[in-house]
Amino acid sequence: MYEYYPSNRFIPEIHLSPLTFHYFHPMAKDEIILGIDPGTQLMGYALLRIHKGQPQVLLMDVLKLTKEKDIYARLELIHSRVCELVKLYKPSTFAIEAPFFGKNVQSMLKLGRAQGVAIAAAMQAGLSVTEYSPKKVKQSITGNGNADKDQVWKMLQRILQIEEKPQYFDATDALAVALCHHYQSTSPLIKTGKPMKGWEDFLNKHPERVKKKS
Repeated sequence: MYEYYPSNRFIPEIHLSPLTFHYFHPMAKDEIILGIDPGTQLMGYALLRIHKGQPQVLLMDVLKLTKEKDIYARLELIHSRVCELVKLYKPSTFAIEAPFFGKNVQSMLKLGRAQGVAIAAAMQAGLSVTEYSPKKVKQSITGNGNADKDQVWKMLQRILQIEEKPQYFDATDALAVALCHHYQSTSPLIKTGKPMKGWEDFLNKHPERVKKKS
């Protein structure tokens, strides 16, 4: 787990299962972005602090879900972890990577559930939610929408001055989503994310998620 600590702040330790977090109170004017890379085996998450317009990494890690065989138990873990992160770090915005549509329908359904649960947890906390496609995230970070995960990581390492490479690319993907959101929200020329302000807005943008009565 990668964590960033400003040297002039007191950081009390808070113990959570299954991971240990460190929490500090950011300055009132700082923005904190929670980025999520949804998954049913690993969920990547990252917190990015924007201090005086400059992004700084607070946290970058993954939630391992493979120990739970039941898909609903995994969804519960996802919901709990997002709620814990929101409670501890008090992010102002939430950015998540949209599912990549592949040929395996069952895998896509499971991934969609994981994404939906994470979004629900963020909306329950009153956060604004923005969804970005994998291609948009790669384009925003590297300038190439077809960049591979290692290229994205190396650019993040360069931009955010990160020394330690995480064990899983899921964590760096989550960080990339958060940084992408920062770039998109601060650029006067770009407005490509899909912000959602509530359940009604979410359902309007995703009518396929609503089961209609026959």
